[in-house]
Amino acid sequence: MNKKTEKILLLVTDFVTINITWFLFFYLRVNTGWFELISQPDFFLPMIAVYIYWLLIFIFVGMYRTWFALSRFDEISTLFKASFVGIFILFFLIVMDDYSTNGQMSFRLFILLYWGIFLFFVGSGRLLVRSLQRRLLINGIGRRKALIVGFNDKAKEILHSIKRHPEFGLDVVAFIATHKGHVGKSHDSIEVKGVIDELEKIIEQNDIRNVIIALDRHDEELIIKVIDKCDSTRVEIKMIADLYDIISGQARILQLYGSPLIDVMPELMPEWEKKIKRIMDIVFSLLLLIVTSPATILAAIAIKLESEGPVFYKQERVGMNGKIFKIIKFRTMIKDAEKHTGPVWSSKGDPRITKVGKFLRKVRLDEIPQAINVLKGDMSFVGPRPERPYFVEKLSKEIPLYKRRLKVRPGLTGWAQVKHKYDESIEDVKIKLRYDLFYIENMSLRLDFKIILRTVFVVLFGKGHYE
Repeated sequence: MNKKTEKILLLVTDFVTINITWFLFFYLRVNTGWFELISQPDFFLPMIAVYIYWLLIFIFVGMYRTWFALSRFDEISTLFKASFVGIFILFFLIVMDDYSTNGQMSFRLFILLYWGIFLFFVGSGRLLVRSLQRRLLINGIGRRKALIVGFNDKAKEILHSIKRHPEFGLDVVAFIATHKGHVGKSHDSIEVKGVIDELEKIIEQNDIRNVIIALDRHDEELIIKVIDKCDSTRVEIKMIADLYDIISGQARILQLYGSPLIDVMPELMPEWEKKIKRIMDIVFSLLLLIVTSPATILAAIAIKLESEGPVFYKQERVGMNGKIFKIIKFRTMIKDAEKHTGPVWSSKGDPRITKVGKFLRKVRLDEIPQAINVLKGDMSFVGPRPERPYFVEKLSKEIPLYKRRLKVRPGLTGWAQVKHKYDESIEDVKIKLRYDLFYIENMSLRLDFKIILRTVFVVLFGKGHYE
């Protein structure tokens, strides 16, 4: 089954099993007479509220994400952990209003009774879905063609693992070698059909849906090159877990049937979180403009008094999906700073930076006008730093994967901004790219809050980098 069908089936199954749990629990609690109640509780409204509650819990912990080859043990383990946290909150909100005079003993029985029924029915429903999914894949329904990049012991081991586990739903049709000397060779009836430079053509010709990277750790540049070539296709990329930190610096590792294969995902933030993130952008930007208005007025006056030129400057930047927009910032350099040099990075001790500008950069006050860009939707409150078109094109040629930063809205602040200083060289950009990729692949509201708190610390204690 495809991802959309899988999500719908899980949603329907959870709806049925969660409500069956409530119905059975209500019957045992009210109609059997096992528990003495102060008053007769309602049935339908609490049932709806309870379902919505669990739906939000499941979405928040990622139980509707379509992980690659999720095992049934992983499914039950995730359900147990999610329900363990959610069950106590639920009973404090709903059940405490009608427990009997027997007090704590009755309350504990309520918890154990409902939790036991919940785990049995919801767990059984999810096991049924995963078993159905597994059976369909084994029988050849919904399987996908895959190729393995690499022709070494790791690549051959991965091939054997995939063939031993048809529930993965993958059919390997080719190896891709790192050099032409291996082209034409084969292993276990799977042929080496080309080299990495031919990857895009082979993907298109063979209708490939999954690319599995099985290169050695020291082949860092080749790994990045493979992902860069796959970026323009619709394939899913999987790789050996111990190689994953090369791409993101850190990773969310998920054990799958004891196999080291994991998914490389450009985004992990579900749609509902994206919508909340946008609402947060609007709210935080408005608050920022209001709260900092006294400081921004003083900054504007100081800029005007110190040097000629406008208070603000606008400059073209590249946004999400390559969209060009004009960023608004406080001017921190002398007027026409790049008139004779063209686009260049600022350097430590840069004479073009004014005294006021030096202070504004230190406490990040020069970034505040960008809140207007956030309100317009060109930027987000948290995201990768927006770069100029000239540098985007230049850096894209020098740094593979650089354009993956354009998959999300650029941010007023971000993981790279709070973890590293202003860009002064290509090495700074490479370091910050790792932080940006980590953010993109681990996007969440929790991480956004963490970045915002770090940014507040920088502003309050003047820990920002300045020239």
